[in-house]
Amino acid sequence: MLLATFKLCAGSSYRHVRNMKGLRHQAVLAIGQELNWRALGGPTPGAWINQVRRRGSLLGSQLEDTLYSDQELAYIQQGEEAMQRALGILSNQEGWKRESQQGLLSASQQANGDEVLSKVVPDVGKVFRLEVVVDQPMERLYEELVERMETMGEWNPNVKEIKILQKIGKDTVITHELAAEAAGNLVGPRDFVSVRCTKRRGSMCVLAGMATRFEEMPEQKGVIRAEHGPTCMVLHPLAGSPSKTKLTWLLSIDLKGWLPKTIINQVLSQTQVDFANHLRKRLESSSALEARC
Repeated sequence: MLLATFKLCAGSSYRHVRNMKGLRHQAVLAIGQELNWRALGGPTPGAWINQVRRRGSLLGSQLEDTLYSDQELAYIQQGEEAMQRALGILSNQEGWKRESQQGLLSASQQANGDEVLSKVVPDVGKVFRLEVVVDQPMERLYEELVERMETMGEWNPNVKEIKILQKIGKDTVITHELAAEAAGNLVGPRDFVSVRCTKRRGSMCVLAGMATRFEEMPEQKGVIRAEHGPTCMVLHPLAGSPSKTKLTWLLSIDLKGWLPKTIINQVLSQTQVDFANHLRKRLESSSALEARC
């Protein structure tokens, strides 16, 4: 239900672009209408969309009243479409299988109910889905994953560096991420250039993204440029326990290079498990430091 709600609101931010002239203004409106049509499964808006139109502040992520270049509009559209595609994959409950690599989840993670699932999606490939409950309120996760995105390399050893290359409005950023070697250095250094889109509605948040091109960040010597497919994280308070957060992470990556599928599957599923471990430790240490202060 939560995912369906967010699919309804994706693309609505385009309707708040004003002061655009001629074809550009018309194009943005057409994009918003098309995304709404896809999300709703037809051309007739539902009551929820009408409510959002009346109370756009619920989204907390509207486009500013300013002019955007054609390239910026393309990035905004790409981020919105990444969110649509990722939420569409998550909302389809069929075909998911639990990853069963020996030793993938520690005893404590199993006790917490952590799960890694996967399935093959046409035109996308194999995707992985992490389901965890974090013993922290959603705002703390939002601060760490969105507002302090560039500090992730300090607590997640799988990430060497994340840099924001460009901010576009309130929702969209272009990032460069340098990943560490993995699987005992069998997987060499990779980097990613991605467009990321963040949407909030009330206590729920979706972070989505996919690979993009950015002229100011060409491929680096000695580093393979990998690509994120449509990927997203969904955060919302755990039902009945608002001080805890349910986190769902859809991961789709093309690592490029010549790698056996078994290695790729192991690396991606392990990346999700490691991420949950490191995130919990980061949040726990931050909470302990705040308590001492």
